[in-house]
Amino acid sequence: MKLRFAPSPTGYLHVGNARQAVANYLFARRHGGRFILRLDDTDTSRSRPEYVDGIHRDLAWLGLNWDEEVRQSERRDIYDAVIEKLKASGRLYPCFESEHELNAKREMRIRAGKPPLYDRAMLKLTADQRARAEANGKVPYWRFKLTDGSKKWNDLVMDECSVKLTAISDPVLIRADGTILYTLASVIDDLEMGITHIMRGEDHITNTGVQIDIAEAITGKPAPFTFAHLPLLLDTDGGKLSKRFDSLGLKSLRADGIEPMSIVSYIARVGTSDDPDVITMQEAIDSYDISHVSKSAARFDMRQLLALNRKALHNLPFEKAKAHLPAEATEEFWNAVRGNVDISAEIPHWWDVTQGTIISPPQPDDRDFLQTALDTLPDSPWSEDTWKEWTNILKERTNRKGKTLFMPLRLALTAEEKGPDLPTLLALMGRERVISRLKDAIRA
Repeated sequence: MKLRFAPSPTGYLHVGNARQAVANYLFARRHGGRFILRLDDTDTSRSRPEYVDGIHRDLAWLGLNWDEEVRQSERRDIYDAVIEKLKASGRLYPCFESEHELNAKREMRIRAGKPPLYDRAMLKLTADQRARAEANGKVPYWRFKLTDGSKKWNDLVMDECSVKLTAISDPVLIRADGTILYTLASVIDDLEMGITHIMRGEDHITNTGVQIDIAEAITGKPAPFTFAHLPLLLDTDGGKLSKRFDSLGLKSLRADGIEPMSIVSYIARVGTSDDPDVITMQEAIDSYDISHVSKSAARFDMRQLLALNRKALHNLPFEKAKAHLPAEATEEFWNAVRGNVDISAEIPHWWDVTQGTIISPPQPDDRDFLQTALDTLPDSPWSEDTWKEWTNILKERTNRKGKTLFMPLRLALTAEEKGPDLPTLLALMGRERVISRLKDAIRA
């Protein structure tokens, strides 16, 4: 078994194509297969080295190690040999119409109540007509002649699928400048590399019918692939997530402090009958079952991802959390704050709360109470018991209790309405910092 993830290095990875990468990786590893990274970089005008580096970095960050890497830009000789074979068989044929001419033809067919399909006029081109066109400076682009009828396959997700080829225009596979398009290069690669299973988005279903036809034209045999088309990812409102990928790029999620296994855990199970949970990579591999993927579109809920990430951080032991923590942070600090961070990017704030500086909000109605709090602050020894001793004194002096007692103190000491337990934070802050913040709060 051999599967491939084939991103185009014309941008950075987002949760949509990361989902395909995870699906291919988990399926391959579950069944003892190989996982290939194939960079579909035939679009030389848009492919960039920084995007290649980004793909490498993001996949490694997610923990998806690949067995082999292939670049389409280095395989032109292989493509050329197949192209010549398809030209000789008549399945690739030259075309000379301009975009303006094609648009005019489409409009005429629409006005006549016909589907706007290519009319295959260039199939009738004689050798003399082609020679005259080329003598006049025209360079052909090449279309693939689709067979009549339909192409059918049993999809691992969508069950029986069928694409009616007579309802599709013969696709352009080679541009006039000689650039080979993805539709052809991908088929040649899949055949030559021995890919057995192709897992991708359901937006490729029509393309799959075309590529099966191309594969059979190349080999003269039934296409040797098993397909699995994953339903689209939608946002929480049911809209297409693809329009919002900028905010869900892996680069951004990593910078925001989302744990990689939170992402893998979530997108491995979103749209399946399995409940999302924070799991290890081996657990994800062992539990991945393509038959659990629903045919319906799945909703990507950022709140669910954050909930998983919160759980992942809460369960992260100190030794593994060190990568996210300031160098001076102790295990006591991590144990105090880890239940109150959704993303690791929030950790520096709590470090400032316990060891740095904050700006407390004004509390004019509580100024006298804060002055009393300052006056009654216990001396050493300073520990988690200090909080109880201190607040007991304040209850007696002010007759305050509950929220009216605790909230002004929390705001003055942390500048937050919610957060880790104050007894623990007080112990980490130290007496001098608590005094300083109370004075600042009183002045505010």
